Amino acid sequence: MGNKKKATIKDIANVLNISPAAVSKALHNDSRISDKTKKAVRQVAKNLNYQPNHLASALRKGKSNLVGLIVPRTNSNFFSSVIQNIEEVLNKEGYNVIITQSNESYKKECDNIDTLLFTQVDGIIASMANETVDLDYYEKVKSKGIPLILFDRGENDLNVDYIGINDYDSSHMIVEHLVNQGCKRIAHIGGFKHTRIYNNRIKGYIDAIKKHNLPLENELLIESNLSIKDGRAKMQQLLNLKNRPDAVYVAGDYAALGALQVLNEQHINIPKDIALVGFGNEPFTAMVTPSISSINQHSEDIGKRAALTFLEHAKKDVITQTLNKQILDAELVIRASSDIKKSH
Repeated sequence: MGNKKKATIKDIANVLNISPAAVSKALHNDSRISDKTKKAVRQVAKNLNYQPNHLASALRKGKSNLVGLIVPRTNSNFFSSVIQNIEEVLNKEGYNVIITQSNESYKKECDNIDTLLFTQVDGIIASMANETVDLDYYEKVKSKGIPLILFDRGENDLNVDYIGINDYDSSHMIVEHLVNQGCKRIAHIGGFKHTRIYNNRIKGYIDAIKKHNLPLENELLIESNLSIKDGRAKMQQLLNLKNRPDAVYVAGDYAALGALQVLNEQHINIPKDIALVGFGNEPFTAMVTPSISSINQHSEDIGKRAALTFLEHAKKDVITQTLNKQILDAELVIRASSDIKKSH
């Protein structure tokens, strides 16, 4: 079967023997067109299965009412909660959200940006992929005068709006908690240093370790991509050390889950032998045994703030972007995996 050609405004005009301009006005409920003509136009449009071309309309109006959203992945509770809250706020204001995911790939992220720009989105809200070091594609968004709002992972160098939690303080909070529980050899399975949030978490860890005069050794600080598989491998790496850590702080809950699996499989007592803290407060952290202590990242608040920040820009005629950071306080949710005092 051949592809049927899409019906156009001209086709409707030909059937009714009126001008395409009159059809367009009727479809847009223009008061200069009679109700009788409007009704006829709608009926013919329905018969011909006419679909309006939003892209052409966006080009004409200079506004598409579409907002592009780029996330590293949609299967994490943090990102799905951010997405839900962004959609909730923007849908009420008449915007539709196009969700794309980079799967932590720089190339995929660049492709997503190209697609969103081609679709004439009115703005882009993004959290960067782990692989992203080169910011050219994000600069491209800015050069087109399109509002760009970054959340969770973003780079100060871009000088755009950013919404996230205080990663440095979060690390401090975790180390303080582990020290209070009596831990003296704390390891950190972190993200990659080139990503600012993970760099801030590493810095916070290092400064807190120094503050308490604890051992700061290269073998205790490991960079990783924070997947479950990676969490398992890095935990095993720490267990193979001659002098094992008595606590492990992991910069992401999925990797913390991998670490937990290895500790459980090897019958290592958590938290007595090794205490464990994750990051992100994914729902599973409360369900596994033992439950995992973690940092709550305030995903609902981040999502709402990102959407409201875009709406602020959308009101303005000229987009001027500056580094405007909204940093939320972190909150440590203490559970069985690090509550040594309670477990005694």
